[in-house]
Amino acid sequence: MTQSLDRWRQVPRDPDDDTPRLECGVFGVFDTDGASAITALGLHALQHRGQEACGIASFDGQGFHTERHMGHVGDAFAGGDLMDRLPGQSAIGHTRYSTAGGSFIRNVQPMFADLEAGGLAIAHNGNLTNFLTLRQQLVAEGSIFQSTSDSEVILHLIARSRRARMVDKFIDALSVIEGGYALVALSNKKLIGVRDPLGIRPLVLGDLDGKAVLASETCALDMIGATFVRDIEHGEMVIIDHDGIESLRPFPAARARPCIFEYVYFARPDSVVNGRSVYEVRKRMGRKLAMESHVDVDVIVPVPDSGVPAALGYAQEVGVPFEMGIIRNHYVGRTFIQPTQGARETGVRMKLSPNRSVLAGKRVMLIDDSIVRGTNSVRVARMVREAGAAEVHLRSASPPIMWPDYYGIDMPDRDKLLAANHTVDEIAKILEVDSMGYLSVDGLYWAMESAPRDPEHPQFTDHYFTGDYPTRLLDREIAEGRNETSERQLSFLVDA
Repeated sequence: MTQSLDRWRQVPRDPDDDTPRLECGVFGVFDTDGASAITALGLHALQHRGQEACGIASFDGQGFHTERHMGHVGDAFAGGDLMDRLPGQSAIGHTRYSTAGGSFIRNVQPMFADLEAGGLAIAHNGNLTNFLTLRQQLVAEGSIFQSTSDSEVILHLIARSRRARMVDKFIDALSVIEGGYALVALSNKKLIGVRDPLGIRPLVLGDLDGKAVLASETCALDMIGATFVRDIEHGEMVIIDHDGIESLRPFPAARARPCIFEYVYFARPDSVVNGRSVYEVRKRMGRKLAMESHVDVDVIVPVPDSGVPAALGYAQEVGVPFEMGIIRNHYVGRTFIQPTQGARETGVRMKLSPNRSVLAGKRVMLIDDSIVRGTNSVRVARMVREAGAAEVHLRSASPPIMWPDYYGIDMPDRDKLLAANHTVDEIAKILEVDSMGYLSVDGLYWAMESAPRDPEHPQFTDHYFTGDYPTRLLDREIAEGRNETSERQLSFLVDA
């Protein structure tokens, strides 16, 4: 049980860092010259999905080669000797941001194992919600884990399958895991891509001069000059080998329910996710936000960078000038923990600076993509007011974030989510703004050009706004003592 508690304990966060984070981006290419260099370029385009670590595994027809590093892709895989270090015509890669799994080199992916059926490298975006239960069962039955990552559970399940073919072993493993995931895997004969039954995490198929490419987002295809073919559908597994591409449906039919936060924050604005332009959705979020909660102001100012498209849409809707009233310093790396309040204020100013010629004497409408704890928002609002703004209003282009995520987004516990514990009027006072407003959930669905939200069968994964989780949360239920049956079964297995 101690392991369960550790799994759900939040990793200490930088107090200035008030943005949700996604765990990973994945990429794979098959039968292509310079596969590792292409993979490094693809990962570079996916850097926004994970900045803590990265890795590449390649296959040269005889053996596998892997490199895993802490840090950014550009630092890890620069240099002209990359294809000598990671030779072969097929490769997969991974960018990582850790949450409960810990930021250690042993958790960095792709993970590789020599199995009875041959070598297999695997890269995973998402979180398994029954990871601990499965891991404890496997440990009780003799498995030895090298990491604390949920991805290693999948490797163990594949290794233990008694099916003959690698693909069938893979399906065996997928049949018992729960949660949100997009996987790419490389064997000595195949590149495999699979998306969870609800399609929570994204995965796309591209074409590079007639060769198949898999990536978390279309921006990675653009980076390497590949063309977008289609999204891997929810619950679909694609098998890519020298004979072509085979599509399998190993799961029972389910309604797609992709993660709507990809559009709010995570995906790059130049990506197309599930057929929707992220940039256009964000502009529509801004337009709808203006329709729902506008007040008279002189200028619309985005909180850079992810608030820019929504602020553009907002400004165009109300006909008020859009101005860059806050300038972001792109040369500041990951924020470091500051020990004092004064130092924290300095930390914010290292990243964001007020543009006084835009702000002084104006009634300012700040547009942010979302607000999690509000720690950054209050400093930004204070900075804008100190720059001479006559009024400071704040609008969030996402609905209030009320519930934590367990599918690959790093969010604080519910007691630390600002909107979960305060009214909108209270939030305005806490953030020291003249007025506060959020996009409604219905407004977000409007921005997606979707039908109104169906409460019986929601079209998107949106639990962070509604509390309506798309799957059961077995590990969480056990950790909180809400699943006695599973706990007894687990105890039985552990004691056996």
